[in-house]
Amino acid sequence: MLKEERQAYIIHQINLHNKVLSTDLSLQLNVSEDTIRRDLNELAENGKLIKVYGGALSKSFQFPFQNGDVYAKEGKKEIAGKAISLLQSGMTVLIGGGTTMIELARLIPNDLQCTFFTISPLVALELAEKENLEVILLGGKLSRNTNIVTGSQVINELSDLRVDLCLLGTNSLSIEEGITDSDWEVVQIKRAMIKCSKSLAILSIVEKLNSNQKMRVAPLKEVTYLITDMDPKDRALKDFANSITVI
Repeated sequence: MLKEERQAYIIHQINLHNKVLSTDLSLQLNVSEDTIRRDLNELAENGKLIKVYGGALSKSFQFPFQNGDVYAKEGKKEIAGKAISLLQSGMTVLIGGGTTMIELARLIPNDLQCTFFTISPLVALELAEKENLEVILLGGKLSRNTNIVTGSQVINELSDLRVDLCLLGTNSLSIEEGITDSDWEVVQIKRAMIKCSKSLAILSIVEKLNSNQKMRVAPLKEVTYLITDMDPKDRALKDFANSITVI
């Protein structure tokens, strides 16, 4: 594989999953970790990604966000618009982090009256612009890799909650493995969020479907709604629609 092809693959993976690990890329591309590190350094120097210890992050994690840095921005806005249909005044909602959730927060109608709990300071700031929302930011250690709070403190706080709806993004979703991720701390937080929620909506661009990461968050049966940037009647979503509500 040529260097240009290898680096294009790396960029595609980081756009899809927001984060890549050098060890995983080495196995997937059948090259040494030294080769991967050189690729990541070069891509970082060219402004394509953010190099971190052991891998790299999408520029979507760089605040303030620039429109050109958000992958599939229009698709994420479409997903956010669909997710608004699940919200009703009086609800208590738990919302995760990421660029799709930021788009959702921006689209919430000004007359909606809800209580939102969130693990994302960036999402909390967007929600706080809506005067009829009560916004509660859960506390914990701020992860620089994901811009969400993690650790035992936030898990303890989540254990005391009972919410009507949880809105989560995902790194991967498949029929066989359900929700999967590559970050152990994020897995623990998402499990705690799902446990305290009456219903769960997964917000995901179609490209992330039918893929798997190394760590399971929850089986597909835990998901109530799947919201994508595709027509819910599309044949590509048929297997999901047989198990859960696709929006």
